[in-house]
Amino acid sequence: MTSDSDSDWYSPENATFGDRVAGAREAAGMTQPELARRLGVKLATLRGWEDDVAEPRANKLQMLAGLLNVSLTWLLNGEGDGVAAPEEMGEISPGVNDILSEIRDVRGQMNRLTSRLGLLEKRLRTALKEEA
Repeated sequence: MTSDSDSDWYSPENATFGDRVAGAREAAGMTQPELARRLGVKLATLRGWEDDVAEPRANKLQMLAGLLNVSLTWLLNGEGDGVAAPEEMGEISPGVNDILSEIRDVRGQMNRLTSRLGLLEKRLRTALKEEA
């Protein structure tokens, strides 16, 4: 189970689905080839999930949660039973901390813009259907 600070590490604002898969796999002590074999998927498929260029189907998602001993909701959105945050590397210099903060800000902006783009695409499809 995760603590409040641990859950923040893997929250939607700080981590992607792929980040959580990779973190849980590493916490379980598995390599990518091992997890891919146990799931019955190609290594490239698993890498696609961890790199956030593809998403698993529901049946593989459920298997993934079970094999990694995390909840399905934690994998999807960082809430619920997951893994602890990686151990801190010690003191982080202010410059590095500023960069990490900016990365989090950009990721949040990207998430908001992605949602906005999805809504605009839906409005465009609706408008095009109405014109047809």
